Amino acid sequence: MPHLLGDTLEFKLQGLDPDLPDYAPRCVEAVLAAAREAGATDVHLQPTGAALELKFRVDGVLLPPAALPAGVAGNVIARLKVLAGLLTYHTDRPQEGRIRLTQDEVEMRVCTYPTLHGERAVVRLFAGAGRYRHLDDLGLPDDAIGPLQKLLGETSGAILVSGPAGSGKTTTVYACLREIARRAAGARSLVSIEDPVEVAVDGVAQSQVHQPSGLDLAAGLRFLMRQDPEVIMVGEIRDRTTAEEALRASLTGHLVLSTFHAGSAAETIGRLSDMGIEPYVLRSGVLAILNQRLLRRLCTCAEPSERPEDRLGLDVRRAMVPRGCAECGQTGYRGRFLLAEMLALSRSELARAVLNRCDTPTIERLAAEAGMSGRWSRACQAVDRGLTSPAEVRRVLGFST
Repeated sequence: MPHLLGDTLEFKLQGLDPDLPDYAPRCVEAVLAAAREAGATDVHLQPTGAALELKFRVDGVLLPPAALPAGVAGNVIARLKVLAGLLTYHTDRPQEGRIRLTQDEVEMRVCTYPTLHGERAVVRLFAGAGRYRHLDDLGLPDDAIGPLQKLLGETSGAILVSGPAGSGKTTTVYACLREIARRAAGARSLVSIEDPVEVAVDGVAQSQVHQPSGLDLAAGLRFLMRQDPEVIMVGEIRDRTTAEEALRASLTGHLVLSTFHAGSAAETIGRLSDMGIEPYVLRSGVLAILNQRLLRRLCTCAEPSERPEDRLGLDVRRAMVPRGCAECGQTGYRGRFLLAEMLALSRSELARAVLNRCDTPTIERLAAEAGMSGRWSRACQAVDRGLTSPAEVRRVLGFST
């Protein structure tokens, strides 16, 4: 988060009197307002022995803006729980709820968890209803968005969006749902089972898991199959049972959309295979895999570097390095952009590799030979264009190549 914003928030918090009865409401209001202004995706409130630490996650990076006295931690967390409709007297168990702020159409999910020094709370801020609504808003490359839009017109098969946590998978799936709903204009039956429902999508019958009643993702999917669906969105494939149910639906005349945690499109195939999914099911059930990451975009204050070490081993012609200025809060970056690779299983070479249980490197090599632009080649292109830095590429993609 920009350092100036952190100073501003700390100044506001210092102006509040902890002894006044309205301290906690005003404090929480200031923190959430600052988070929205910063474009934060998460707010961490971490109790320690000395303070209640506040950290904002902005552009995928966790940065500390301010801290509160340890003595106010309980009241501040309690205020968040009240806003989220949680039980304030339960401090020894995890709880989860939502804060709805209709004035700016931003919804927040509050999750509390007991720790050594008291309850820890994390607030997830969802993008406003007007942001990232459609596929064209996401910044997908042309060789991915065109085939993806075509596949959304299919009547059966699974489209999986994979990537690590925080890579925008759910945002992309919601955009796909909106695209299908827009085209169908009510003529297709669209349903979902999610954990939790993050954003309401017009034209989709959305359901949320409820563990106490036995309604998990797999069970919900089985029940939804009796609701005469044509398009099914499964919030996330986490285990073999959910994977089997989702792919079974894709093989029985349903278009299935879901997310999956994997480092690459080829790795998605490998991980599903490791779960015990039969190769013929993967070959016949999966239409395509879109793997994505979010990289921070360099601020205009970035400067070119001629030092080979600044390229960090990447195959690039030049390297821009972040410097920091008042506009970017001394971070050197402003905003993020999408890095994506799309693997379609329609090519015979890839289909045979899946059926033969080939390993991830082999599938990745065959996909590249078939014309897939992989995450590393796209990342190097972004560095050459001055969109991001080698350091950011390594931060997000690691040092595996």
